Amino acid sequence: MTEMLSYEDVWSRTHHFDPPAIFDKLREERPLARMTYPDGHIGWFATSHRIVREVLSDPRFSHSLEIGHFPVTKYGGPVPQFPAMPGMFIHMDPPDHTKFRRMLAREFTVRRIAELAPHVESVAAGQIEEMREHGAPADLLTTFAKPLVLRVLSDLVGLPYEERERYADAPAITHDPDGDAEESMAVYQQVGALIGETIERKRRQPGDDIISRLLAAGELTDEELGNIVALLLFAGYETTESALSVGVMALLHHPEQLAALRADLSRVDAAVEEILRYVTVNQYEIFRTALEDVELDGQLVKKGETVTVSLPAANRDPAKYGCPAHLDLDRDTAGHLAFGHGIHQCVGQNLARLELRTGLRALLQTFPDLRAATPAEEVPLRTRGSVFGLKSLPVAW
Repeated sequence: MTEMLSYEDVWSRTHHFDPPAIFDKLREERPLARMTYPDGHIGWFATSHRIVREVLSDPRFSHSLEIGHFPVTKYGGPVPQFPAMPGMFIHMDPPDHTKFRRMLAREFTVRRIAELAPHVESVAAGQIEEMREHGAPADLLTTFAKPLVLRVLSDLVGLPYEERERYADAPAITHDPDGDAEESMAVYQQVGALIGETIERKRRQPGDDIISRLLAAGELTDEELGNIVALLLFAGYETTESALSVGVMALLHHPEQLAALRADLSRVDAAVEEILRYVTVNQYEIFRTALEDVELDGQLVKKGETVTVSLPAANRDPAKYGCPAHLDLDRDTAGHLAFGHGIHQCVGQNLARLELRTGLRALLQTFPDLRAATPAEEVPLRTRGSVFGLKSLPVAW
């Protein structure tokens, strides 16, 4: 395997649990491979755990969209380079990234998230009752996973959950690379208007939420605050909802692992980490651009060249994890990269873990015979977006 990769070669996930098979061959033969990007740029694609971790932690690589090359198409064409919007720190480098992230980090500490546990449990219990009222079979996404994650996130951030029809579908619509550009822009503007209204309302009547606390701190312009709120919604909702629903599906189709977890729910924390490693829903849009010439895995990555890293491939690296294609709840998952690595590692990962373990525990305690209502191959997938997920997950009990 020496030919030039195309971005289309690695954008071909079709399996319900496994990333594209080409990743295994690349990791073995060319863990850092040359790849052609949608805009014609000749960059790189990394698949090994070691190289991915190195790229994500090296300050000589930038996350800026102003110099980077997007590794997939959007709305039928390449994504142009553009500067980060004010406050949208996910695509900033230090010191700007550091300034904005610091403001949010205190909202997602282990201690702060632990204080949210009773509320998350209450929301989960409410969704369990909705599942009971609906009756079996039910779509786990619409009756449990999506409302659980969206309600918790909305309450924490300060978005009005009672107006969720104005923003609930926005991440899926705007993240769909095959969607309509005009529809996506209209939806994004609709969310922006809602966020603006919410900021004004919180300015007059502050509450116990992130928007109110950031307003009180007085360090942000309204534009910066609005973009940070949008970032929390667009980065924090679909990822966790997908990890929960795909994780449940994985358990339902690994009956021995499911039975072991049911028999001892004290293992749920370890189960969450293995599920995160195994399903790794953040898939295609993790990339960095060299700020100077960098020697990487014995090859020269020149200044201005973009390296796309595959988190799913890295988390299936046999050099890091034995039998990585198997779901094993007894596995030592230390060092998994489901939340990324380095300074851009997901700031909300503690919240995601809380939602995942609470959701799994509630489902397995309440429905000891929870099972898939359709064969795995009939479950519709969302494969081409930045987040791998399901369109529905019929379950019965």
